[in-house]
Amino acid sequence: MVGALGLASVEALLAALAGEALGAAIGAYPALSVAGLVIVAGEAVHLAGGDRTLTALVGLGPAFGPHVAFAGGVAATAYAARRGYLDTDFAYHEAKHVTAALGTRPDVLLVGAAFGLLGHVLARVSATSGIPVDPVMASIVVSGFVHRIVLGYPLIGTVRGGLLDMSPFERGERRAAVDGGTATLDRDDLSDRRYAVEPWLPHQYEWGGVAVSGLFVGLFAAFLSVRTSSPFLAFGIAAATLLFLDLEGDGRVPVTHHMALPAGLAALGVAGMGTPVALVAGGLFGLLSGVVAELGQRTLYAHADTHLDPSALGIVVTTGLLGVLSTAGLVQLDLLGALGY
Repeated sequence: MVGALGLASVEALLAALAGEALGAAIGAYPALSVAGLVIVAGEAVHLAGGDRTLTALVGLGPAFGPHVAFAGGVAATAYAARRGYLDTDFAYHEAKHVTAALGTRPDVLLVGAAFGLLGHVLARVSATSGIPVDPVMASIVVSGFVHRIVLGYPLIGTVRGGLLDMSPFERGERRAAVDGGTATLDRDDLSDRRYAVEPWLPHQYEWGGVAVSGLFVGLFAAFLSVRTSSPFLAFGIAAATLLFLDLEGDGRVPVTHHMALPAGLAALGVAGMGTPVALVAGGLFGLLSGVVAELGQRTLYAHADTHLDPSALGIVVTTGLLGVLSTAGLVQLDLLGALGY
């Protein structure tokens, strides 16, 4: 979808700068939920006989796409935490507080704008290189590593216990105590109150729950994709539900957009074999993306200080697999074409 505007387009570059400044101001996850709402609206217009301009330019494009507004918001959050601007009751490092609005500090907005521009450029490079993965999500993953390097955060962090082990969180262990200090939970001492291991979603990290959620979200996305020929509608709906994650106090709303997109694409790739086959393929790819994202959070998020998006990683891996299957002739899918590039 970013392909609607070229890399050298001044309009696209300015849109990326502005979109990310807004994304940083309202917060990364709120920005992603807004993008989801725009995608739903854009796909509704398309189904009614219109074009996909709204989806292409805003929901998944340079104006407010996830690689611009969300990824830039993540980087701006990491910067704001580094500068000491965030002081909340967030249980993890403040650099992971991607549901928080960052306001209108000029330096925060400038950092967000810079990473929004980077996100646009990375997505265009990925798309024009012909690499068979989702360029938007590939951009988000690369941007996550870049902000850690540029802002001086560790790439992975100190592993306490096993790399994939979430049991220290379940036991309520704190980093200071595990490292030989005293976990006093002093509000002014972040190292004392941080958990030894910090799961991306405290309500969504057990393998069984992730797999079952992925299966059912995948079935839902596959059904919508086959009936509408759109891989984006289910993704947009799932991303829009992040608004409830932002608002819900007890944090029980699941994150599922990374399950929906590869499921929809997989269903379209085998749609010629019949709807039952498409639904099964969608369910399996939804499950797979959920599991890959969980593996990603356990290795690249739980021990680190900033948000490196597991959802994007799940989509990159599963769309890459679809690209390989397409090359082998096992699915009938032009991946980049289906994504609008």
